[in-house]
Amino acid sequence: MNAVSSKRMSGSYSDNPKWLGCAIVLTFIFGGVAAQAQQPAKIPRIGFMTATGNSKSPGPRVDAFRSGLRDLGYTEGKNIQVEYRYVEGNLDRAPALVAELVQLKVDLLVVGTLTGIRAAKQATKTIPIVMTTVVDPVATGLVDSLAHPGGNITGLTGVGRELSGKRLELFNEVVPRMSRVGVLWDMNAPGPALALKEYEATAPALKIELQSLEVHGPNPDLEGALQAAVKGRANALITIGSSLLSRYPKQIADLAIKSRLPAMCDRIDFVEAGGLVSYSANDVESFRRAATYVDKILKGAKPADLPVEQPKKFEFIINLKTAKQIGLTIPPNVLARADKVIR
Repeated sequence: MNAVSSKRMSGSYSDNPKWLGCAIVLTFIFGGVAAQAQQPAKIPRIGFMTATGNSKSPGPRVDAFRSGLRDLGYTEGKNIQVEYRYVEGNLDRAPALVAELVQLKVDLLVVGTLTGIRAAKQATKTIPIVMTTVVDPVATGLVDSLAHPGGNITGLTGVGRELSGKRLELFNEVVPRMSRVGVLWDMNAPGPALALKEYEATAPALKIELQSLEVHGPNPDLEGALQAAVKGRANALITIGSSLLSRYPKQIADLAIKSRLPAMCDRIDFVEAGGLVSYSANDVESFRRAATYVDKILKGAKPADLPVEQPKKFEFIINLKTAKQIGLTIPPNVLARADKVIR
C-alpha cells in the first residue's frame, strides 16, 4: 500500500464533502426521531358535570366515575385529566358550565343533568357527549334511538321518570290506606314535570288524589311545602328527585317524619337519609358505567354507534327505622320483596 492510499484511508470523514453531507442528513433524521420519541403522549381531557356535590365534597357520583376509570387503567393526572364542574342545585348554571368546558377544548363531555345534556347538545356537534339521565332520551329528543343514538351523544338512561306509575303502585302497597299524596317537585326543572305527568296518569286507577307541591331554587321553601301537604290532608309524600332537591334529602326526610308522612322517592340516597321507600335504578352505578363509554370513545368508537344502556335491575329499598318512627307497619309480603332493608 502506498503512502497516498494509506493517507486517504486514515483521513477523517469530514475531509470528504460527500461523507459530511450524509452525516448531516442522518443526524437530522435520527435526531428528529429521538425528539419525537421523547415528546409525551397527549393526555385526554374530560369535562365532567354533575348535579350533586361540590369541589370540596364531590360526592358518590364522582367517586363512582373515578372508580370506573381506575378499573379501566386510568389514573387522573397521569394518563387522563378530568375537569369537574358542579351545578350545586342551580340548574341555571348548567349552560354556562357546559360552555366553559367546551371552551377548554375537552376531548369528551360527561354530563349528568337533563338541562346540562341539552345545553351540551346545543353547544357542540363534534365533542362526544356521554350522558347519564333518568328520562327517556328518545322522547326528549336527545338521541334518535337507544340502539342507534346518532349524532354525538350516547350513554346511560335510568328511565326513572317512566317508572313513576310503577312507583306509585308500589307505594300504594306499602301504605295501603293512602288516598291523597303530596308530590314535591322543582317547578323549574324539565325532568320532574315529565314525572308529575306520569304520576297523574296512574293515580286515578288507584283512586289516589295528588296534591302538587311546587318549589323552586335557589332556596326552596321545603317547610312551607310540607305544611301545605298537611293542611291539604295528604297522608303520604312523593319527592321527585332533581338537581335542586338532591341537596336536601335529610331535610326533606326529617320534615316528612315530623309530619308523620310516609315518603317515597326515586333516589336511593333519599332513603339512606331517612326517607321511607325508594324504587329506582342505581344512579351512582350509572356514573361508574359512564367510564366504560369514555374508554370506548377514547379508543376510537363513535357515540352514534354505541347503544344507550338501560338499567338491568331496579332496587326497592325500605327504611324500617323510619317506618317505626312514624308508626307505620309495612305489610310482611311487601317487606319480603325489598332488595334492601335499613334497620
